[in-house]
Amino acid sequence: MPNTRILSLQAEHVGILQGRYERVLEGHGYDGLLISSGAAPTRYGDDQSWHFQGFGPFLHWTGLTGFEHAWLLIRPGRKPLLSVYQPVDFWHASVELAQEPWLAEFELCFSESRSAPGLAGVSRLAVTGDPSLLANVPGEHNSPGLCEALSETRVHKTAYEIACLAQANQLALAGHSAAREAFLAGASEFEINLAYQRATQQREADAPYNSIIGVNGHAGTLHYQYYDTTTPAKPRSLLIDAGVRYRGYCSDITRTTAGAEEGRFGALVQGLEQLQLRLCDMVAPGVDYVDIHRKTHLGIAALLSAAGLVSGLSDEELVSEGITRAFFPHGIGHFLGVQVHDVAGKPELSPADAPFLRLMRTLEPGMVVTIEPGLYFIPSLLEPLLSGPLGNHMNRPLIDELRECGGIRIEDNVVVTDTGHRNLTREAEA
Repeated sequence: MPNTRILSLQAEHVGILQGRYERVLEGHGYDGLLISSGAAPTRYGDDQSWHFQGFGPFLHWTGLTGFEHAWLLIRPGRKPLLSVYQPVDFWHASVELAQEPWLAEFELCFSESRSAPGLAGVSRLAVTGDPSLLANVPGEHNSPGLCEALSETRVHKTAYEIACLAQANQLALAGHSAAREAFLAGASEFEINLAYQRATQQREADAPYNSIIGVNGHAGTLHYQYYDTTTPAKPRSLLIDAGVRYRGYCSDITRTTAGAEEGRFGALVQGLEQLQLRLCDMVAPGVDYVDIHRKTHLGIAALLSAAGLVSGLSDEELVSEGITRAFFPHGIGHFLGVQVHDVAGKPELSPADAPFLRLMRTLEPGMVVTIEPGLYFIPSLLEPLLSGPLGNHMNRPLIDELRECGGIRIEDNVVVTDTGHRNLTREAEA
């Protein structure tokens, strides 16, 4: 049950969104916006549907993740109209709408029809949602300029959103603690996943993304998607990237644990965590997020040299020669909100030295970002280096020794404040 502070903040949040959306509608010449919550599509050639979690703009307003075929009508100077689909259905349970104070900020109606509500009094209507559900709805659908402006309304989080993200972090960390304990007790990837779900009390289908749980070499696949049901003879490492969805808002946390006898790998984990904390401390208004990414590569270079994985090159040479990209191939992070990779992060293309970076903006108060450096032993990336002209700088025996540990990633969720930052993940760990 949400606490009274979060419920109060949601009412304020709705008022803030009303003002933001009214300005967007005025700027684009509309006097109404209809938002579809969406619905789970049916699998091709089957009568089963994919799991449903809701369309971003609808969740931004309501946090109602399980409400298919609902509609939200935004009109300047009037309360938002929330139309909830409630069919008479003996096959499936209908989702109950909790009677919470924030609903007083809406006009509320219930319908047995999946159709959009009445649109009387709206002369120029914009509509946004899954095009497959909008076929018979009047208005201008998914205008690119309008959709871009709506995405911008999600960049600066309200106090309600930050409170939800903080709660999502707290819930997820209970799962991470249980996962670590299960790994150290000899559990398989499948059993570790069950321990995580048991601790978070959230089905994986309802989580913001499928948990990444990699033991040993599997930790070197960035988005490893399977769960082994057997434990390896010698568990050497665990990488778990897993979150929780709370009132629509996502946490996205990664932790890496070294096995009991993995002193070298454990030292690398500790070194990367110290780097990660320094990078989190860089988060502040006016900081170019790309600069944090580039600082990460210099930090990875220093760690590679200190660990004896690479020798004979300066930190700057390790970066310029592409060696750090072989060990750290992804970006330092992304926006976070009602989507794990939240919208509006890339108003321009990523630079050549950071092709997978998902966030290309200068940080401003209210933004929420992830900071997630990694260091991996990925054969397809390392072999060209080992066999090339730079191979004499690489410590192949040590790389081979650590290869079956897979890799390391450590990820926190960080809010940009007026004067610096709040690390929601470390706050919840304290």
